[in-house]
Amino acid sequence: MSDNDNGVSRRNVLKGVGASVATAAAGSGLAAAEPDETVEVNVGFSSARGRQVAVQQADETVRVFDSIDAVTVRLSKRAATALERNPNIRYVEENGTMEAFAQSLPWGIDRVDAEVAHARGETGEGADIAIVDTGIDDDHPDLRDNLGTGKSFVSCGSGGLTGNCTFYGNSNACNESWSDDNNHGTHCAGIADAVNNGEGVRGVSTEATLHAVKVLDCAGSGTFSDIAAGVEYVADRGWDVASLSLGGDSGSQTLKDAVQYANDNGVLVVVAAGNSGPCTDCVKYPAKYEEVVAVSATNQDDQLAEFSSQGPEIDIAAPGKGINSTVPGGYDTYDGTSMACPHVAGAAGQLMANGLSNAEARDRLESTAEDIGLSSNEQGHGLLDAAAALGLDSSDN
Repeated sequence: MSDNDNGVSRRNVLKGVGASVATAAAGSGLAAAEPDETVEVNVGFSSARGRQVAVQQADETVRVFDSIDAVTVRLSKRAATALERNPNIRYVEENGTMEAFAQSLPWGIDRVDAEVAHARGETGEGADIAIVDTGIDDDHPDLRDNLGTGKSFVSCGSGGLTGNCTFYGNSNACNESWSDDNNHGTHCAGIADAVNNGEGVRGVSTEATLHAVKVLDCAGSGTFSDIAAGVEYVADRGWDVASLSLGGDSGSQTLKDAVQYANDNGVLVVVAAGNSGPCTDCVKYPAKYEEVVAVSATNQDDQLAEFSSQGPEIDIAAPGKGINSTVPGGYDTYDGTSMACPHVAGAAGQLMANGLSNAEARDRLESTAEDIGLSSNEQGHGLLDAAAALGLDSSDN
């Protein structure tokens, strides 16, 4: 029952690093050094004689590799240059450096001015945001410091037409019953509340407590009953926000009852509108219910994303096209109203951390939304502005 997000457009894994080590015309990268200056180089050799020569010429041997034909040594530039001419030496290169990629600011977080809120200390600390979805990666470095408790209403590691997760997402991801075996829930969690730790990405909130309420299986499917039970669970725990990036064509009185119960008990329920676009009057359930905040998706040009559902039920718009966020083991870029929804959930967490009720937070989000010139069926009250909702403006960062 999750929306049909438009897959993967690119992948950046946590361990990825990249840089090029500059080399001089001669290949050593040592042109800037004086002849007698000590340099550190990697020397590749083609024979045992080459290795012996490199070590003999070195003032210090830094590393001897176990399996590759190379050594790292310190020696004068003059000696390094001489090694380059030895027929038993394949290469001499400066031992340059590479660095981990720094944290990026996803365009959606920037567009809703969440970084303005962060600069003023508005991080969502103290709020509880439940991601009612496929679970959350329990060991992601951008999420684990914000993880609270979790609960699963479906079996982790099974589901879908095959009865298992072999063909869906992460089949071996079930460290906890509520672990994410699909990727979808973790992606939504990162948008709402990835930590601001200098690596990867950051969320709209950065210090709220995330709760994984797993109601969708590895194929992204869950019954009305599963989802209703998850929403009820959020309300019974007294958490602030429930983020539901899921939906279907048919309504359910059981799910509507659960949404009403959550709303009556102080939970702000935020729901993705659906990915049926281009269309008119095609918002999915449970986004159709008046008790929830229904979210459509925009692109970087502030236009309605081509896949986004629209209709009179839309309350607010948020970025949903080309959104980079967390997935188990790394990062990925997805499209969908599923991605728009947690932008709003994260902003709601910031407001409720400041003591606003669910009704007050909803009113603030809608009344401060930016009119981007779309019809009300497309943008509702306008595009989410997290900073404005907190009484800030873009000059305050």
